[in-house]
Amino acid sequence: MRRAALAIALVLAGCSKSTANTHLELARDAVFKHQPQRALEEYRLVLDAVEHDESPEGVLARARALRGAGDVYYLELREYRRAVEVYRELTTLCPEAPPTLEGRIRLADLLEHELRDLRGAIAELTAALARNPPQSAELAYRVSRLYFEIGDYQQCELETASLARKYETSPLVDDALFLRGQALAMIDERHADAMRAFQELLERFPDSELQPHALFELGKLKADAGDGEKAIGLWIAALKKHPDPGVVQTFISRVRRHLRNTTPEEVGERAKAFDRDVPQVAARLPKSSIEAVGGSADEAAREARMSPEAAAHPGAKDAKALPESGQ
Repeated sequence: MRRAALAIALVLAGCSKSTANTHLELARDAVFKHQPQRALEEYRLVLDAVEHDESPEGVLARARALRGAGDVYYLELREYRRAVEVYRELTTLCPEAPPTLEGRIRLADLLEHELRDLRGAIAELTAALARNPPQSAELAYRVSRLYFEIGDYQQCELETASLARKYETSPLVDDALFLRGQALAMIDERHADAMRAFQELLERFPDSELQPHALFELGKLKADAGDGEKAIGLWIAALKKHPDPGVVQTFISRVRRHLRNTTPEEVGERAKAFDRDVPQVAARLPKSSIEAVGGSADEAAREARMSPEAAAHPGAKDAKALPESGQ
């Protein structure tokens, strides 16, 4: 009797797996044909077929059905709350199943972009990273970026530093260094560290597409530190490849104007500092002593015709007009 019961159970289990796989195929076909409601019905039939099946095959079929249903709610029907419920059921009932990893990542996408639950997205990505997936570097960078977006710059700096160490051959290392510099720049007491992060990016990845952006950010930090000339030099270098040169030129003009306005004698422009481009106009000297003390031009002219001795005595300016004594 026990052998017969076992045989019947195995037959039923085989039938349920066969039935589940059939419905999975029908569900995928419905998704391909853009028939979301039919797809959901087929996924429900899969779940019914494996409801009491805890074998690896049964768990895998359950995970595939839940993952598929979550995707239909999210991508086809745009019923985001319902999609979240299904994805969370997936992570609860089948935490170790391969489809669950992609389900967590899809749930993180939904939480970030549609529901703006950034901390929830971080939690799902962190759980996915615990499975050491092939795309770990990408997921780690997403976690870092989300920490930056919510304003947790300290944690962002820690995450990006870890990424650069752990995935040093990843093409995302230069992105991580740039994000690390940005995070450090947002922390007042860490500006020197931010400069070093941008400098490391420039030295390690001179051909990175982020190179002009790193030069621009490094220039901003130099300007904030009072080194306007160095900032301008960095921005000029950034102009060669920066996708928005107008913004860079605006910063250059602003700092140059600041240098002119705050440096004594306009040292920011050497020609003006030494008056080399300003015409020299000599001060006009008084023509005579009479004019110097406010006399009229006629009085000055008469003074010029007088002898030096006569000009030295007041009242002598009309001496030549008087008759000589005795005449």
